Amino acid sequence: MAHSHSDTWLTQEAFDRRTAELEQLSGEGRLEIAKKIESAREEGDLKENGGYHAAKEEQGKIEARIRVLTELLRHATVGDAPASTGVVEPGTVITATIMGDESTFLIGSREIVGDSDLDVYSEGSPLGTAIIGMKVGDETSYTAPSGKVIPVKIISVETYIP
Repeated sequence: MAHSHSDTWLTQEAFDRRTAELEQLSGEGRLEIAKKIESAREEGDLKENGGYHAAKEEQGKIEARIRVLTELLRHATVGDAPASTGVVEPGTVITATIMGDESTFLIGSREIVGDSDLDVYSEGSPLGTAIIGMKVGDETSYTAPSGKVIPVKIISVETYIP
């Protein structure tokens, strides 16, 4: 299943969780913050009004999250994790030796794993870009933002099971 870079693969559960969050924010969340701003505004002088500024800042965060979720859901490919064919691709769990240390992580979107403590690297990250398409036993290296060259060896590629 080929993914274009704008598509994000999500499990049905992750998609439903984000859809519910978006509905809550665009409905109730927006109403609540509008009320907070209105009642803070009635307290008078806006320059000195901490409550007003906090509410405006919260409104900015809500609007930003709404934009992120809208974009994410618009481009999401929903379904089961791709069954691992032993090739690194979005939605697979990789075990690799990175600079000599063994590490296990998912390639894809942080939204997939929810509250799990599994590390996530996007396919667009320096590490993700370096290993997409590689197979078990392959070795490569990538350049970290610091300029350091980091060796990577793929140990296993598994299907992500939420």
